[in-house]
Amino acid sequence: MVPALASATVGARFWLLIEHTGPWASHLPECDLPEDVHALIARATELGVRPQLIRRPGRRNATPSPRHVMVADTTATAPWVAEGRFEDVRDLDLGSLVRGVVPESCILVKEPVFLVCTHAKRNACCARLGLPLARVLGESQPGRVWETTHVGGDRYAANLVCLPHGLYYGSMSQAAAIAAANAYRRGEVVLDRFRGRAGIPEPSQAAEHFVRAHTGELSVGGVAVESTRSDGDVTEAIVRHGDVRFRVVVERTVFAPCGMACADTIMTYRPVALEHLQCGTPVLT
Repeated sequence: MVPALASATVGARFWLLIEHTGPWASHLPECDLPEDVHALIARATELGVRPQLIRRPGRRNATPSPRHVMVADTTATAPWVAEGRFEDVRDLDLGSLVRGVVPESCILVKEPVFLVCTHAKRNACCARLGLPLARVLGESQPGRVWETTHVGGDRYAANLVCLPHGLYYGSMSQAAAIAAANAYRRGEVVLDRFRGRAGIPEPSQAAEHFVRAHTGELSVGGVAVESTRSDGDVTEAIVRHGDVRFRVVVERTVFAPCGMACADTIMTYRPVALEHLQCGTPVLT
């Protein structure tokens, strides 16, 4: 299996989800959308907010009016999702979102939101694998699952994103998606097929992953990167696990599915060192 760790989309700290049941073009600016929706997507892109179109699994009913919109801040101290309905979505204050404040006319969503990429025009595998997964997951998590446009990492289809924390999973089977969703509702991650957390640098995602693998810590907030220092492909990170801190060194490396002569190579990370700072005893060198 293609290694998926440390591959969550780095530039996805803030999210904008716009319900639209019509056809999805390859890229959002090419979609047949009302002027106010295109204006909101352009504004989001300008502010560094990741825009996504969403729709309910298996349904192609008319897009509701007023239009349903959700926003999320995935790397806040307490990540959140909020939703609202707008006659003109340009009334949504994205400036508040990037300041970490719930925009006016939006209310916090108490339940998690699950996104499954089914963007056929971007990659046929995302639809072939994502559509049935979204339907099954929707039956397991009624009202919480949405089909969505490209989330990044087509090679990992089917892709699942768990909001508000922005947890990415790839190469998901239907059973694996249900397990990951149930774990998230308990406040946990499943390391198998876990791509990482959106909005943080890939080396930090890797360092967090290796500490979780070493300690067995699965709670979403149980591991956090406090600082990093990079030199080329090597990054040293200080990672907190409860009252314990680890020094973790990771190296960016190439994975070739068919051997090094293969043109289809994938960048991933390997652990170089993992050291318990309180006692200074290396546990992996």
